[in-house]
Amino acid sequence: MSPGRRRLRALFVATFAVLLTLVLTSPTFADAFDDALANFFTNSYADTEVGVTALAAAGDFRAAPVLKALQDGKLAVDPSSRRVLIEDGVAWRDAASGAAMSPAPADLKRVRLNNRLRRAVDAALGALTLRAPDPARRLEAAQAVFKSRDAGALAAVDAALAQETDARVKAALADARAAILITSAEAPEAARIEAVAVLRERGDQSALALLGSLPPGTPAILQRAADSAASAIRGRLQVWEAVQNAWYGLSLGSVLLLAAIGLAITFGVMGVINMAHGEMVMLGAYTTFVVQEAIRQKAIVLSLPGTDIGVILPLPAALTLDWSLPIAVPLAFVVTGLVGILIERSVIRFLYGRPLETLLATWGISLILQQAVRTGFGPTNKEVSNPSWMSGAFEIGQLAITWNRLWILCFSLATFALLLTMLRWTRLGLEMRAVTQNRSMAAAVGIRTARIDALTFGLGSGIAGIAGVALSQIDNVSPNLGQSYIIDSFMVVVFGGVGNLWGTLVGAFTLGIANKFLEPFAGAVLGKIAILVLIILFIQRRPRGLFALKGRAVEA
Repeated sequence: MSPGRRRLRALFVATFAVLLTLVLTSPTFADAFDDALANFFTNSYADTEVGVTALAAAGDFRAAPVLKALQDGKLAVDPSSRRVLIEDGVAWRDAASGAAMSPAPADLKRVRLNNRLRRAVDAALGALTLRAPDPARRLEAAQAVFKSRDAGALAAVDAALAQETDARVKAALADARAAILITSAEAPEAARIEAVAVLRERGDQSALALLGSLPPGTPAILQRAADSAASAIRGRLQVWEAVQNAWYGLSLGSVLLLAAIGLAITFGVMGVINMAHGEMVMLGAYTTFVVQEAIRQKAIVLSLPGTDIGVILPLPAALTLDWSLPIAVPLAFVVTGLVGILIERSVIRFLYGRPLETLLATWGISLILQQAVRTGFGPTNKEVSNPSWMSGAFEIGQLAITWNRLWILCFSLATFALLLTMLRWTRLGLEMRAVTQNRSMAAAVGIRTARIDALTFGLGSGIAGIAGVALSQIDNVSPNLGQSYIIDSFMVVVFGGVGNLWGTLVGAFTLGIANKFLEPFAGAVLGKIAILVLIILFIQRRPRGLFALKGRAVEA
């Protein structure tokens, strides 16, 4: 670029800056802004609302900070100097000039808000940010206008809608415009009927509420259109509600699958009613808590109880909570698997063939484990955070899906597939299936059944441990965590078929979905009772469950 062109460009930029400054500080803009601020000195809600509306209409760049301060309760007036002040941390600054006030005036009076004014402030802020460069801010502003339905923002909404290019923001602006028009008795009838069609397309509870709250004196043709749209929305919402219940049922079923799948292996191979299975789930959840605490402290602290002797192992600074679950899953499997093997070798191996004694012994072990955790970690709930990739939610139509539930569903199905693969293609799986079908024959061909029993109990306990890792993301981590799922786990195993993994899968999702569809009608407690009664009736007809195991010993 030649020197002459550079000088011409610099002159143009400087001229434009001067003109912009003159426009923004011209008497028209300054007077409009000052006149709007003058309404805040009367201590009247009505005058304050007039000032809020005037600020939004003034188009001054200083209006947004004033409205935001008013929204946050940080706006005050100084009657002696006739200044409006904004609280900025521990200091105050003049809303008109931006100058800091030091020291702060002694007789400041904060500008009060009520619910009506809060809606007006939300609408005014929304109107000011409808043309913001960031689409997220424009979307937030359009949603604020939709909620407030302030008729004064209609012109700003129309102007923004004419130039909007983002599809989501454009739809939100159309919804905001429809909300304003349908509640305005002064709007043309044709425009209000068009607004009914827009709200019908939106089809959520907010649209239904708007259609059901038309002002008195609404024309009959508009009322009929609103009633028709409301009826269509109700039918659509009922369908989405059924889909939402089905999703909740799948989510609960995935949790039951993780909790019951280890129990199905233990019960099927060993015939042991393990009442301590819920405590394996609890130990897995506490393993997750320990891992997250170590990551928060960036160190692993090992010490002898009751002494000052210990060692601190530092962790990499780059290790964040996002890595906590990938670390906790294998660690929980190992910890609870070893605990399970220890329980089998020390207690259960002496009680085979004595189901009542086994039940009582494992129940006693569950009490010991609960008390040990209370002693070591305390009786209160422990905080376990969701990693960033498991936080938040997304929507499909009117269906809200949280990322943590979706990840747990995928994790439970992956665990199920991995376990099926292990049982089908590994030597341990082959020996486990042989012991399940005919223990004496398996022993006769050289399979060490005692070793298989210990490994099976450890495998079932390890899977319960990783179930605890998953449950720590959606439930309270406490010493009683496992007790909430042990009964449901037994129902899943018995309903699906003892020792059959496919039966456990079908049983978990069937009971989860049935439970969520019964809860809206019968409540949580009566819903569980109804499920239990239905399972009892089902077992009367099919004692071996949905999928009975095959084998000579099983069928004998």
